Amino acid sequence: GTCYQQAKQVLHVAVPDRLQGREREVGILRQFLREHVQGRRPGSLYVSGAPGTGKTACLSRVLLDCKDELARSRTVVLNCMALGSPHGVFPALAQHLGLPTATGREQIRSLEKHLTAQGPMVLLVLDELDQLESKGQDVLYTLFEWTQLPSSRLVLVGLANALDLTDRSLARLGAHPAGSPRLLHFPPYTKEQLTHILQERLAALMAPVPRQVAGDPVLDAAALQFCARKVSAVSGDARKALDICRRAVEVVELEVRGQTLLKPLPGGEL
Repeated sequence: GTCYQQAKQVLHVAVPDRLQGREREVGILRQFLREHVQGRRPGSLYVSGAPGTGKTACLSRVLLDCKDELARSRTVVLNCMALGSPHGVFPALAQHLGLPTATGREQIRSLEKHLTAQGPMVLLVLDELDQLESKGQDVLYTLFEWTQLPSSRLVLVGLANALDLTDRSLARLGAHPAGSPRLLHFPPYTKEQLTHILQERLAALMAPVPRQVAGDPVLDAAALQFCARKVSAVSGDARKALDICRRAVEVVELEVRGQTLLKPLPGGEL
């Protein structure tokens, strides 16, 4: 494709091979999975951070990198936004584990029996965890308390935007000897981090060819820094920065197409 199509492709929101500015968080996630899944220690981790701060991308990257290490365990990833109700997490989990679908307390008892019986560790990842908040927080309490049961083989990782969800909604967990879930917070990206993210995405295109006819790069360094500065001042949302740059490329592409169409033919032909 053209240099513009290539630029738009690399600026799409996807999980890159390396996550700029999130080395610490990736290390913590990887260590947690090694200690609990490979080490057969049940436990829970709550990952918080505003949209676009890399929570899901980092965890997805770690799961891909640790695929061989996690091969002997069962991994279930659910997006809670896709569930019809908070209690829908139980039949969804049962389906992924190959258990018969039941209703109400019968389903919960079946899952609890399965997760405390002999077998491989179960890694349950719940994205958009705040969608499971309910009256009395019975759904969230059930899930997190499963990791504290004798003989439990559940490792739970929950992701949500709110920094204080566990303190605000799950205070009862602190009374257990195992304590509340471990916390990992993703702060907003800084201007420097966003600049590096954009530069790294476009680095492969900056080499031989992605130039306009006039010889200017598709997106120059000053434009990337301007975008990073503006986004970091408002939200620190990497997805927003990628989206803005992608839209900028689309605008330039349309302008260049218009200039090409209006360019007179050689010899003044019509």
